[in-house]
Amino acid sequence: MKVLASCMLALVLPMLAYGEHDGRAGVRDDLHFPLHARGTNTDGSVPVYKNPHANIEDRVNDLLPRMTIEEKVAQIIQGDMNGWMDFTDPLDDTKTFNQSGLEQMMSQKAGSIWGGYLTPWDKFVFGVTVGQRYLMENTTLGIPALIQSEGLHGFTNNGTTWPSPIGLAASFNPDLLRQAAATIADEAEGLGVSQIFAPVLDLSRELRWGRVEENFGEDPFLTGEMGAAYVTGLQSGRRRNASSSAIARMAATCKHFAAFGSPQGGLNIAQVTGGERELRSAYLRPFNRACVESLAIMTAYSSYDGIPAIANKHLLTDILRNEWGYQYWVTTDAGSVDLLITTHGTCDTRECAAKTAIENGLSGEMGGGSFTYLTLPDQVKAGTVDVKFIDETVKAMLRTKFALGLFENPYPYEDYLSTLRTPETRELLHNMEQETIVLLENRQNTLPLSKSIGSVALIGPQVDRVSFGDYVFFNASNNGISPLAGFTQLLSNTSVKINYAEGCQLWSNDVSGIPAAVAAAKESDAAIVMVGTWSLDQTLLWTPGTNATTGEHVDLSDLGLVGAQLQLVQAIKDAGKPTIVVLVSGKPVAEPWIQEHADAVVQQFYPGELGGLALAEVIFGDVNPSGKLPVSFPRSVGTTPVFYNYLKGSRPIDPGRILDDGTLVFGHQYVLDTPVPIWSFGHGLSYTTFNYTDLALSPSTIGTNEDFSVSVTVHNTGDRDGKEVVQVYITDVVSSVVTPNQQLVGFQKVDVPAGTSKRVTVPVNSTQLEVWTLDNKWAVEPGQFAVKVGTSDQTFLNTTLVVQ
Repeated sequence: MKVLASCMLALVLPMLAYGEHDGRAGVRDDLHFPLHARGTNTDGSVPVYKNPHANIEDRVNDLLPRMTIEEKVAQIIQGDMNGWMDFTDPLDDTKTFNQSGLEQMMSQKAGSIWGGYLTPWDKFVFGVTVGQRYLMENTTLGIPALIQSEGLHGFTNNGTTWPSPIGLAASFNPDLLRQAAATIADEAEGLGVSQIFAPVLDLSRELRWGRVEENFGEDPFLTGEMGAAYVTGLQSGRRRNASSSAIARMAATCKHFAAFGSPQGGLNIAQVTGGERELRSAYLRPFNRACVESLAIMTAYSSYDGIPAIANKHLLTDILRNEWGYQYWVTTDAGSVDLLITTHGTCDTRECAAKTAIENGLSGEMGGGSFTYLTLPDQVKAGTVDVKFIDETVKAMLRTKFALGLFENPYPYEDYLSTLRTPETRELLHNMEQETIVLLENRQNTLPLSKSIGSVALIGPQVDRVSFGDYVFFNASNNGISPLAGFTQLLSNTSVKINYAEGCQLWSNDVSGIPAAVAAAKESDAAIVMVGTWSLDQTLLWTPGTNATTGEHVDLSDLGLVGAQLQLVQAIKDAGKPTIVVLVSGKPVAEPWIQEHADAVVQQFYPGELGGLALAEVIFGDVNPSGKLPVSFPRSVGTTPVFYNYLKGSRPIDPGRILDDGTLVFGHQYVLDTPVPIWSFGHGLSYTTFNYTDLALSPSTIGTNEDFSVSVTVHNTGDRDGKEVVQVYITDVVSSVVTPNQQLVGFQKVDVPAGTSKRVTVPVNSTQLEVWTLDNKWAVEPGQFAVKVGTSDQTFLNTTLVVQ
């Protein structure tokens, strides 16, 4: 299609037939489609954009010039199914729609449609079908919409709820996550959903921030691997009856691009401070690994180095589009364009905000604000916005739709029930729940408990509660199994008696229930105390008057247990029975007393629906724990940040301490504490023991562009089968810029039966050795690299790699 046609057809429809310069030079004679029927060709042939066998780029280039400026802008503003459907009552199953609301919505906001509602499935299918059929059959060009929903850890219209992402990361099992993500797509696809707002690839380095639970942890490499697994699992495949050129069945949406997870003060949407080297070396690495083939990306609310992310041309155009070659859909987050006016103070009008976002970000506008992009048609006509920026943004949206095959089949499937909440999904979920649990301490082999004991006390506010993370639907917890229910189920065919006492509430300083809890512990052979943080579903989390300690817009100034929870733990320990503390949380809990005094400590990041059963299975030994920490645990909020891969020289250690009897032991770093975490990244115990031998590099000397592998033999020297995560870390010994003291470059989870060994080879890509140099470019610098196998705070074996 000629550039002339592309430029002119970006103007209003009445001007399509006129010449290039003043709109009155004469009737155009180079159009191959009639103005009164732009979805057809003048010669009667099928338009390329309607040809399911045509190349995607050819289809995009054929469709774009047929569109008016109003149609283009409508493609890049998010609409909402509530424009024609009433989803106010999540139980109402009335299948009616508002025709005038439908027509009005699709006239201005038709490219993507928000459908993240809790509503009966048949009603949702009805609404999607009505909307897509209107677009396909009652609009000039017949462009289908992306139907969008949430799926951070499960499809949020009564789909299966999985552990929160930080828990998924604790599995250190990308293949299992890939399979889990595929089930999320299975559940959403049949209902007509085509875009899921996940994964989150922010780094959990600022632990006060409420959304730590939404991330895959503090490490760029682990986050990138888990993110890539999620994207692959969600997208792989093809929608039914889609075009042969379709490459995915669901659009993953990597977010929040970029550096969103480290806000100043841990406060949601606050500024993020950093430079180009930190941006590229830490924050962008997971996105580059996981998202170049993702069909969508969502930008961040925050500013980085003083530039709002949504208006950061260097980030969104120079790096994402030009350097990485990203060609798919980019959207802002809800209401974030308006923040240029209300929060960042870089614009004073809606026109300025729209112009700034579209020209610097080539991104669409999500709802939740004043829809500033509605000003774009007039701005184009006035000459204040160049239509080329709108064209490029629309092309990205169209590529995503063609890549999904939506032009051939945007509709729900008649047999959508066949892929919702299946037994196969539940079995996979059960496996994931088991692999996400981390054994942090196990003094004198307190765990596992024997099923031959007489009784066990289940104590604490997390016992009779289903604690899901945020981004779950209203009343999702009704689908979950609490720990009390899980232990009851597991022990139903044994003689073990359960003595339950709440002890205290999560959100209260009331200690009146502690004596009854102590009595329950004294009557039992062992006491399990379950405490932690809590979040709420997406309805209650934003309801005034509710409380939570984690989740979006829920930020903390203290990482310790809230209310009377620590007093409860201490009182149970004083009761004199073996005390197992289970931390159920969405982020690290900073309570060094628990690490120092509990007989065993178990971490369960917010679980999924079978979390209560999986926890019981681990505690009583039906399952050998294999989770590892994806994030380090600080001793207090004052010792943060504690991420393991700090730059060399950034963590001097001369600790002080306050003893249990109150004695003050003074130091310097810190005066009365230490910057060393309670538990560090990669830590996690097992009920068996592993020994590592025969470390080898292949090759041990490489060129700057060569990959290598790390091989080691893992021996299970205990009497239980077990899974071990082989972790490989490197340190650039001498570099032109300051580099991390260590960084994870590879890992592999392996199943090693008792008394056997397994040779494990972990491949390492040479790009993991790169530094962002003084010349502002990536380079692998010649020299020595220390290689170790272990965890971030333990070395099992080590050797040296030479790069020449």
